[in-house]
Amino acid sequence: MLYSSSIFLLSFILIVLNSSFISAMTREQVKSSGKMIKKTCSVKNNLSEDQVKDVDKGNFIEDKNFMCYVACVYKMGQTIKGNTINHDMMLKQVEMMFPTEMKAPVKAAIEHCRPVAKKYKDVCEAAYWTAKCTYEFDPANFMFP
Repeated sequence: MLYSSSIFLLSFILIVLNSSFISAMTREQVKSSGKMIKKTCSVKNNLSEDQVKDVDKGNFIEDKNFMCYVACVYKMGQTIKGNTINHDMMLKQVEMMFPTEMKAPVKAAIEHCRPVAKKYKDVCEAAYWTAKCTYEFDPANFMFP
């Protein structure tokens, strides 16, 4: 459900494909689109593949590097502006790119977890706890690179 995270992947896809219009993708296409983001952000934050491979299964490591990995994914997906999570951008990306059957539940998770980021001054912590919230809200629809 961290549709938020999935959302960043979606932004990245737009850039990579250099296309002005992309129709909704399948779940697998969305997941696959995050591979480059995952690699870039894990290297940038000194994390191994083993440490980041199961985020979409709810494996959140409470560690500063891991928290900043989550923030990096959001930033690459253009869902962090400055040091603030842009939930409206997340919602737009879900609407544009997610499979129809995932749109409503992913948007619900984003809205449910919107207040979480306001509790943290550090963008890494805000991103981490927001992602974790969205996973806990709806694990079945959570996607993260």
